[in-house]
Amino acid sequence: MKYINFYKEVLKCNNENEVFDYLINNLQSSISDWDFFVEWEKIKKNVEKIETELNILNSLIGKEDIEKKFIELIKEYPKVRNALPILIAIRKQKLKEMAILTEVVKIEVENKEYLFNSSNNIDTKLEKELIKFFNDSGLKKIFQDKTIKNVVDYCYGVEVGMDTNARKNRGGHNMEDIVEVYIKAFCKNNNFKYLKEATAEKIKNEWQYDVPVDKSSRRYDFVIKTDKELIIFETNFYSVGGSKLKSTAGEYRNLYDVLKGRYKFVWITDGAGWIKTSRPLRETFDYNNYLFNLKMIEKGILSSL
Repeated sequence: MKYINFYKEVLKCNNENEVFDYLINNLQSSISDWDFFVEWEKIKKNVEKIETELNILNSLIGKEDIEKKFIELIKEYPKVRNALPILIAIRKQKLKEMAILTEVVKIEVENKEYLFNSSNNIDTKLEKELIKFFNDSGLKKIFQDKTIKNVVDYCYGVEVGMDTNARKNRGGHNMEDIVEVYIKAFCKNNNFKYLKEATAEKIKNEWQYDVPVDKSSRRYDFVIKTDKELIIFETNFYSVGGSKLKSTAGEYRNLYDVLKGRYKFVWITDGAGWIKTSRPLRETFDYNNYLFNLKMIEKGILSSL
């Protein structure tokens, strides 16, 4: 069992089973701070890109003959069409991948991205399709009955809702940020150097080490250069379980094999998602005891590397 002194003296664990139990019993349920929930700067930039068009759409609010006004408006200001998809919480670029059901009985679908391309002239057919979109999407009703008071403000709300899809990535970044605090202190105390998000090319250019990768897109989260060796780190956090965790555990067993005999590899993972997916984690732990969670890092295991 690697790091045996640390496990016995600090964690009070006497064998591998107790170490793994410690790992599982000390998984964090969350590492989210308040800025995890909404990335305001990104939202602001997204809204500002189409703010002029959104303000033009404000002129439709409360209009009686709203279908006629809608067509007149987008004919006079063609770029307004670019802003319409976000009003129903979809990115314009996503429409390229999404067909719309046009016929229920025959189950016919059609890509409608062209509706929102301001370079396409509006003929009678396109006009009818735009009105159908305006009605069927529900936008006509909320504009006409003044459910929306200000389209720019409404769009901020839409962007906040859509930003929840990015929380998974922010969770990964939070994990990296937390681990970096400990790595930075470890390197400072020992006069070591480290790289973040290091490709094989970056490591080669910085330190003249040839580090293999298991896939061309691999960016190691952290690489520490000590007086004697390189230590390579991967980090992640999983708040929920699933098949992704099993594949991740297998991926890092393979990565250990790629680096074995040349460089030390450490995997730092955490999150309650592992509680119900502990078997593949245990298999990886048994394969090589390079596996730590945040509590182990907090307790000082880096000093035992």
